[in-house]
Amino acid sequence: MPAPALFLVSGFTQYLGAALAVGLFDVISSAAVAWWRIVFSAVVLLAWRRPWRQRWTRSSLVAAMSFGVVLAGMNIVFYIALDHLPLGTAVSIEFIGPVLVAAFSGHGWRDRLSIVLAFAGVVALTGVSISGGLTHSVVIGLVAIFTTAAAWAGYILLGRRVANKGDGINSLAVGMTTGAVLYSPLAIGSTAVVVTDPKHIAAFVGIAVFSSVIPYALEQTIMRRVSAARFAIMLSLLPVTATLVGAVVLRQIPGVVDVLGLLAICSAIVLSAQTAAPAPRDKQTQLR
Repeated sequence: MPAPALFLVSGFTQYLGAALAVGLFDVISSAAVAWWRIVFSAVVLLAWRRPWRQRWTRSSLVAAMSFGVVLAGMNIVFYIALDHLPLGTAVSIEFIGPVLVAAFSGHGWRDRLSIVLAFAGVVALTGVSISGGLTHSVVIGLVAIFTTAAAWAGYILLGRRVANKGDGINSLAVGMTTGAVLYSPLAIGSTAVVVTDPKHIAAFVGIAVFSSVIPYALEQTIMRRVSAARFAIMLSLLPVTATLVGAVVLRQIPGVVDVLGLLAICSAIVLSAQTAAPAPRDKQTQLR
């Protein structure tokens, strides 16, 4: 299946899970919702993959754990941002991270032009988010989402390294478990609310599967095929899917400028798809 098609599946499932999570922000804090998502994701991945059966080296284990810390942190600050910004806007601003990865690791005029188009789309969508003024809530959301963007850049680089070391999904299971343990203080005050209500448990299982298990497993597969720059450019599909999910599920309808920004991002995707095929094995090794 072509990589852009895999990203569409990944994006729709990921932000459907995010839309479900927004509905829980009135029950517990956004950071606690993110932590419970990480916990349920770790449980599902451990039950599915049973990574203890794999022979781990010290290097691969450290890489998987580091990847998990960055990934979990990215999810937590992203959920904080969603508590203050619309879903499509948050994902669009977050895309600054992948843009920077592509800018520093891409090659050729197509990659550069794709970066320019994607960045123009992000700027247009960002301008819409601050058109109503920098209120206290907007400032918190912007700080959180820019932090998410930095973590997303780290996720791309670490995730591809983990994917090339062996079974990326097993590493994802180890990483999610590490992140759940490290950020466990965020669960304080929310445990009784979650574990005593079957509806909340079912919601978090759905969030975990849609937002973590399916999309990150697909991305681990894609990361083994493409360069970091190509991966970063294709990630610009995510603002499109996030905006569509936000419009349908959360009734966050985009305006004209939003649509223009999304068209610029889609153009970047089409242009980047015309670049050369993934590098051969020896060249991929140099990119690790």
